[in-house]
Amino acid sequence: MRFRTVIMTTLLGVSTATGLSACKSTADALNIGDAATKQNAGPCPRAFALYEASRIVEFRDNEQRFENVGFTGEINNVRSLCRYYNDEPIDANLEITFDLGRGPAASQNAATYEYFVAVTRKNVDVINKKVFPMQVTFPAGEDRVRVVEDVEEIIIPRATATTSGVNFEIVVGFELTEAQRQFNAEGRRFRLSAGQE
Repeated sequence: MRFRTVIMTTLLGVSTATGLSACKSTADALNIGDAATKQNAGPCPRAFALYEASRIVEFRDNEQRFENVGFTGEINNVRSLCRYYNDEPIDANLEITFDLGRGPAASQNAATYEYFVAVTRKNVDVINKKVFPMQVTFPAGEDRVRVVEDVEEIIIPRATATTSGVNFEIVVGFELTEAQRQFNAEGRRFRLSAGQE
């Protein structure tokens, strides 16, 4: 898997539209050349954020109060494109949109988040997993930013030409401590936009 940062924008109360450029074809996005004229052998793997890892909230002194909230993050959207034909491996790209926040207990304007991308056999086991660092600097006076990351060249080998992408999943999430995972599993959350119009 290859990775690069694509877009970082400040959230100003109005959602910023992000996505692949309208003038960029799927063939260009996946860099697949002649394969663009071939029909996929089947559907693409499902790509999604794992619920229990889709958010991160850091607390000062592990006290779960709003004034103790440091840096936060939420995976807002996961988009994927893929291409495969005949007995070729699946070649997929991901676009992941993160909404990140800086709470009252954050002592600086910069943070490093870590997120993972894992390829799994559907409901079976993990084939491959990679963790990516994401360094973010919040502009002066801003407590929220949106970052879009591209993960390129996710190659998923297939046993035969009849093995469909539906047999695989691409799962993303934040790298969390056990306490952060439990916080998410219980459905609790702190949002910096809470109570704002």
